[in-house]
Amino acid sequence: MTNPLHEAARLAWPVVGDLMTAGALPILPFGAQEQHGPHLPLATDTIMADGVSRGIARNIGGLLLPAVPYGQTTDNMAFPGTVALSFDTTRAIAVDVAEAVKHHGAKGFVIVNGDFGNRAPLALAARQISDAGLRTLVVNYPGMLEIAQQLCTTEPAGFGLYHADEFETSIVLALQPDDVEMARAVAEYPEFPPTFPSEPPDLREISASGVFGDPRPATPELGRRLLAALVAEATTLVTAFRESLPA
Repeated sequence: MTNPLHEAARLAWPVVGDLMTAGALPILPFGAQEQHGPHLPLATDTIMADGVSRGIARNIGGLLLPAVPYGQTTDNMAFPGTVALSFDTTRAIAVDVAEAVKHHGAKGFVIVNGDFGNRAPLALAARQISDAGLRTLVVNYPGMLEIAQQLCTTEPAGFGLYHADEFETSIVLALQPDDVEMARAVAEYPEFPPTFPSEPPDLREISASGVFGDPRPATPELGRRLLAALVAEATTLVTAFRESLPA
Protein backbone atom coordinates (compact mmCIF):
# COMPACT_ATOMS: atom_id res chain seq x y z
CA MET A 1 0.00 0.00 0.00
CA THR A 2 1.40 3.38 -1.00
CA ASN A 3 1.58 6.02 1.73
CA PRO A 4 -0.05 9.40 1.00
CA LEU A 5 2.28 12.12 -0.20
CA HIS A 6 2.39 15.08 2.17
CA GLU A 7 3.35 18.14 0.06
CA ALA A 8 3.84 21.16 2.29
CA ALA A 9 3.07 23.63 -0.51
CA ARG A 10 -0.38 22.09 -1.02
CA LEU A 11 -1.38 21.82 2.64
CA ALA A 12 -2.86 24.31 5.10
CA TRP A 13 -0.80 25.33 8.10
CA PRO A 14 -2.75 23.31 10.71
CA VAL A 15 -2.12 20.12 8.72
CA VAL A 16 1.60 20.84 8.44
CA GLY A 17 1.68 21.64 12.16
CA ASP A 18 0.08 18.30 12.99
CA LEU A 19 2.52 16.46 10.74
CA MET A 20 5.49 18.17 12.40
CA THR A 21 4.13 17.35 15.86
CA ALA A 22 3.72 13.73 14.79
CA GLY A 23 7.39 13.64 13.74
CA ALA A 24 7.16 13.88 9.95
CA LEU A 25 10.64 14.53 8.61
CA PRO A 26 10.95 17.61 6.32
CA ILE A 27 12.58 16.73 2.98
CA LEU A 28 14.02 19.51 0.80
CA PRO A 29 14.86 18.76 -2.87
CA PHE A 30 17.75 21.02 -3.91
CA GLY A 31 18.21 21.31 -7.67
CA ALA A 32 19.71 23.66 -10.23
CA GLN A 33 18.92 25.64 -13.37
CA GLU A 34 21.68 24.22 -15.51
CA GLN A 35 22.33 23.16 -19.09
CA HIS A 36 21.87 19.47 -19.84
CA GLY A 37 22.73 19.21 -23.50
CA PRO A 38 20.51 20.15 -26.45
CA HIS A 39 17.77 17.65 -25.54
CA LEU A 40 17.09 17.98 -21.80
CA PRO A 41 15.45 20.86 -19.89
CA LEU A 42 17.47 23.26 -17.80
CA ALA A 43 15.52 22.05 -14.75
CA THR A 44 16.81 18.47 -15.07
CA ASP A 45 18.57 18.44 -11.69
CA THR A 46 15.51 19.89 -9.98
CA ILE A 47 13.19 17.39 -11.68
CA MET A 48 15.36 14.49 -10.55
CA ALA A 49 15.86 15.75 -6.98
CA ASP A 50 12.12 16.29 -6.66
CA GLY A 51 11.36 12.85 -8.08
CA VAL A 52 13.67 11.11 -5.63
CA SER A 53 12.38 13.24 -2.75
CA ARG A 54 8.78 12.31 -3.57
CA GLY A 55 9.65 8.64 -3.45
CA ILE A 56 11.38 9.00 -0.09
CA ALA A 57 8.52 11.07 1.34
CA ARG A 58 5.98 8.44 0.32
CA ASN A 59 8.07 5.62 1.76
CA ILE A 60 8.63 7.19 5.17
CA GLY A 61 5.61 9.49 5.52
CA GLY A 62 7.84 12.56 5.30
CA LEU A 63 6.89 16.16 4.60
CA LEU A 64 7.94 17.15 1.07
CA LEU A 65 9.05 20.79 0.84
CA PRO A 66 9.01 22.76 -2.45
CA ALA A 67 12.17 22.20 -4.48
CA VAL A 68 14.89 24.85 -4.64
CA PRO A 69 15.24 25.36 -8.42
CA TYR A 70 18.68 27.04 -8.42
CA GLY A 71 22.10 25.87 -7.28
CA GLN A 72 25.85 26.38 -7.36
CA THR A 73 26.50 25.67 -11.03
CA THR A 74 29.07 28.20 -12.17
CA ASP A 75 30.94 25.60 -14.22
CA ASN A 76 28.03 25.62 -16.71
CA MET A 77 27.64 29.39 -16.98
CA ALA A 78 29.05 29.45 -20.51
CA PHE A 79 25.82 27.78 -21.66
CA PRO A 80 22.83 30.17 -22.05
CA GLY A 81 19.99 29.57 -19.64
CA THR A 82 22.15 28.40 -16.75
CA VAL A 83 21.52 30.46 -13.60
CA ALA A 84 24.12 29.93 -10.88
CA LEU A 85 23.95 30.85 -7.21
CA SER A 86 27.08 31.66 -5.28
CA PHE A 87 28.52 29.12 -2.87
CA ASP A 88 27.40 31.15 0.13
CA THR A 89 23.89 31.80 -1.23
CA THR A 90 23.41 28.06 -1.77
CA ARG A 91 24.58 27.37 1.78
CA ALA A 92 22.44 30.17 3.22
CA ILE A 93 19.23 28.97 1.54
CA ALA A 94 19.61 25.54 3.10
CA VAL A 95 20.37 27.09 6.50
CA ASP A 96 17.36 29.43 6.34
CA VAL A 97 14.94 26.64 5.39
CA ALA A 98 16.33 24.52 8.21
CA GLU A 99 15.85 27.34 10.71
CA ALA A 100 12.21 27.62 9.66
CA VAL A 101 11.40 23.92 10.03
CA LYS A 102 13.32 23.80 13.32
CA HIS A 103 11.19 26.69 14.58
CA HIS A 104 8.08 24.66 13.79
CA GLY A 105 9.25 21.58 15.65
CA ALA A 106 11.13 19.43 13.13
CA LYS A 107 13.06 16.59 14.77
CA GLY A 108 15.52 16.37 11.87
CA PHE A 109 16.05 17.70 8.35
CA VAL A 110 16.82 15.97 5.03
CA ILE A 111 18.22 17.65 1.91
CA VAL A 112 18.12 15.67 -1.36
CA ASN A 113 20.79 17.14 -3.61
CA GLY A 114 20.40 16.94 -7.38
CA ASP A 115 23.55 18.75 -8.55
CA PHE A 116 27.24 18.03 -8.08
CA GLY A 117 28.08 21.71 -7.60
CA ASN A 118 25.79 21.85 -4.57
CA ARG A 119 27.70 19.20 -2.66
CA ALA A 120 30.28 21.41 -1.00
CA PRO A 121 27.95 24.26 0.07
CA LEU A 122 25.29 21.83 1.28
CA ALA A 123 27.84 19.84 3.28
CA LEU A 124 28.89 23.06 5.00
CA ALA A 125 25.24 24.01 5.55
CA ALA A 126 24.52 20.62 7.12
CA ARG A 127 27.42 21.08 9.51
CA GLN A 128 26.19 24.55 10.46
CA ILE A 129 22.56 23.41 10.88
CA SER A 130 23.55 20.38 12.96
CA ASP A 131 25.81 22.49 15.16
CA ALA A 132 22.82 24.78 15.79
CA GLY A 133 20.78 21.86 17.11
CA LEU A 134 18.93 20.29 14.16
CA ARG A 135 20.49 17.10 12.86
CA THR A 136 20.68 17.24 9.07
CA LEU A 137 21.26 14.60 6.41
CA VAL A 138 22.35 15.44 2.84
CA VAL A 139 21.37 12.73 0.34
CA ASN A 140 23.62 12.67 -2.74
CA TYR A 141 21.95 9.79 -4.63
CA PRO A 142 23.54 6.91 -2.71
CA GLY A 143 24.38 3.91 -4.89
CA MET A 144 24.11 5.93 -8.09
CA LEU A 145 27.33 4.68 -9.70
CA GLU A 146 26.49 1.03 -9.03
CA ILE A 147 22.89 1.47 -10.23
CA ALA A 148 24.04 3.13 -13.45
CA GLN A 149 26.65 0.46 -14.11
CA GLN A 150 24.09 -2.29 -13.57
CA LEU A 151 21.19 -0.88 -15.60
CA CYS A 152 22.57 1.48 -18.28
CA THR A 153 23.78 0.18 -21.63
CA THR A 154 26.32 2.93 -22.40
CA GLU A 155 29.68 3.74 -20.86
CA PRO A 156 29.96 6.81 -18.61
CA ALA A 157 32.10 9.73 -19.74
CA GLY A 158 34.48 9.32 -16.81
CA PHE A 159 35.25 10.64 -13.32
CA GLY A 160 31.87 9.36 -12.10
CA LEU A 161 30.24 12.11 -14.15
CA TYR A 162 26.67 11.37 -15.29
CA HIS A 163 25.42 14.46 -17.08
CA ALA A 164 22.81 14.60 -19.87
CA ASP A 165 23.60 10.97 -20.64
CA GLU A 166 21.54 7.77 -20.76
CA PHE A 167 21.11 7.84 -16.98
CA GLU A 168 19.75 11.36 -16.56
CA THR A 169 17.84 11.35 -19.84
CA SER A 170 16.00 8.15 -18.94
CA ILE A 171 14.91 9.51 -15.56
CA VAL A 172 13.59 12.76 -17.05
CA LEU A 173 11.79 10.71 -19.74
CA ALA A 174 10.10 8.85 -16.90
CA LEU A 175 9.19 11.97 -14.93
CA GLN A 176 8.56 14.72 -17.51
CA PRO A 177 8.67 13.21 -21.00
CA ASP A 178 7.12 16.24 -22.69
CA ASP A 179 10.22 18.27 -21.79
CA VAL A 180 12.68 15.94 -23.54
CA GLU A 181 13.59 16.36 -27.23
CA MET A 182 15.18 13.04 -28.13
CA ALA A 183 15.54 14.06 -31.78
CA ARG A 184 18.19 16.54 -30.63
CA ALA A 185 20.10 14.08 -28.44
CA VAL A 186 23.78 13.65 -29.32
CA ALA A 187 26.60 11.62 -27.85
CA GLU A 188 29.81 13.26 -26.70
CA TYR A 189 32.72 11.71 -24.85
CA PRO A 190 35.02 14.64 -24.06
CA GLU A 191 38.73 14.53 -23.44
CA PHE A 192 39.25 15.81 -19.92
CA PRO A 193 42.15 18.15 -19.19
CA PRO A 194 44.86 16.76 -16.89
CA THR A 195 43.78 19.12 -14.09
CA PHE A 196 40.15 17.87 -14.09
CA PRO A 197 38.42 17.85 -11.63
CA SER A 198 40.97 19.38 -9.25
CA GLU A 199 40.74 22.76 -11.03
CA PRO A 200 37.25 24.32 -11.33
CA PRO A 201 36.29 23.66 -14.96
CA ASP A 202 34.47 25.57 -17.67
CA LEU A 203 32.43 22.65 -18.98
CA ARG A 204 31.77 24.27 -22.37
CA GLU A 205 35.50 24.13 -23.06
CA ILE A 206 35.36 20.38 -22.42
CA SER A 207 32.03 19.48 -24.08
CA ALA A 208 30.64 21.58 -26.92
CA SER A 209 27.16 20.07 -26.58
CA GLY A 210 27.09 19.95 -22.79
CA VAL A 211 26.61 16.17 -22.96
CA PHE A 212 28.92 13.77 -21.13
CA GLY A 213 28.17 10.29 -22.47
CA ASP A 214 25.48 8.94 -24.80
CA PRO A 215 21.80 9.76 -24.12
CA ARG A 216 20.43 8.18 -27.29
CA PRO A 217 19.50 4.73 -25.86
CA ALA A 218 17.50 6.34 -23.01
CA THR A 219 13.95 5.11 -22.43
CA PRO A 220 11.16 5.91 -19.95
CA GLU A 221 11.13 2.28 -18.77
CA LEU A 222 14.84 2.43 -17.94
CA GLY A 223 14.19 5.74 -16.19
CA ARG A 224 11.52 4.15 -13.98
CA ARG A 225 13.91 1.36 -13.02
CA LEU A 226 16.73 3.79 -12.29
CA LEU A 227 14.46 6.04 -10.25
CA ALA A 228 13.06 3.12 -8.24
CA ALA A 229 16.60 1.95 -7.43
CA LEU A 230 17.71 5.45 -6.41
CA VAL A 231 14.65 5.90 -4.20
CA ALA A 232 15.21 2.51 -2.55
CA GLU A 233 18.84 3.31 -1.69
CA ALA A 234 17.96 6.79 -0.46
CA THR A 235 15.05 5.50 1.61
CA THR A 236 17.36 3.06 3.40
CA LEU A 237 19.71 5.91 4.27
CA VAL A 238 16.95 8.28 5.39
CA THR A 239 15.22 5.58 7.42
CA ALA A 240 18.43 4.88 9.32
CA PHE A 241 18.80 8.62 9.94
CA ARG A 242 15.21 8.96 11.16
CA GLU A 243 15.54 5.98 13.51
CA SER A 244 18.65 7.54 15.07
CA LEU A 245 16.83 10.76 15.98
CA PRO A 246 15.59 11.32 19.54
CA ALA A 247 11.89 10.62 20.04
